[in-house]
Amino acid sequence: MNLGFVIQDALKRKGYNVHLCRDGKEGLKKFNEHSYDLCVLDVMLPSKDGFSLAEDIRTTNALVPIVFLTAKSQTEDRIAGFKAGGDDYLTKPFSHEELLLRIEAILRRTLGKGDNPRDRDQFEVGAYTFDHRNLVLSHPTEERKLTKKEADVLRLLCLHADQVLPRELVLNMVWGDDTYFLGRSLDVFISRLRKYLKLDPKVAIVNVHGVGFKLVVDRE
Repeated sequence: MNLGFVIQDALKRKGYNVHLCRDGKEGLKKFNEHSYDLCVLDVMLPSKDGFSLAEDIRTTNALVPIVFLTAKSQTEDRIAGFKAGGDDYLTKPFSHEELLLRIEAILRRTLGKGDNPRDRDQFEVGAYTFDHRNLVLSHPTEERKLTKKEADVLRLLCLHADQVLPRELVLNMVWGDDTYFLGRSLDVFISRLRKYLKLDPKVAIVNVHGVGFKLVVDRE
């Protein structure tokens, strides 16, 4: 963690806004709560390692650049990093100046190019319009204000429409944990969302037994 503080200070001196997280679970929670231009992940993070965290990040954001920091130098570890969605890979010990230069190069290449899926806040769901930023689900006959967690769960379903969304991912992204009791809470939220979407029979949230949920919209 000492290295984390050093890197944080170096980045702040360069004018970057930085969030330093003590483990992978906290990192995933922060990522879900904020919008980032780049992530620097230590492979050996507690609770959730950097590779696993990167894979979770990639399920909701295919574009945000990821730089891995690791003490491992074997070729297979580098390959694992790139397979997990990494854009760059630095092996400890490394020069802080080199890290800063690599970050600057990546940001010059990526900022302003394309739409970031994570920034998407407006969705068409059958006859419904969903505004995540303002927590509003609208149907031609009614408008409903959602709670923050209801909106966050629905947004994940929309981002993964017609795909299976694992329960563990929803729990970690929305609640920051995947315990049994939170799992029961998720079931309650899914039931509420089904009720809110019942005005359009072509929209359904399907249970995929033992895995998670799928938002299905019949467009025929």
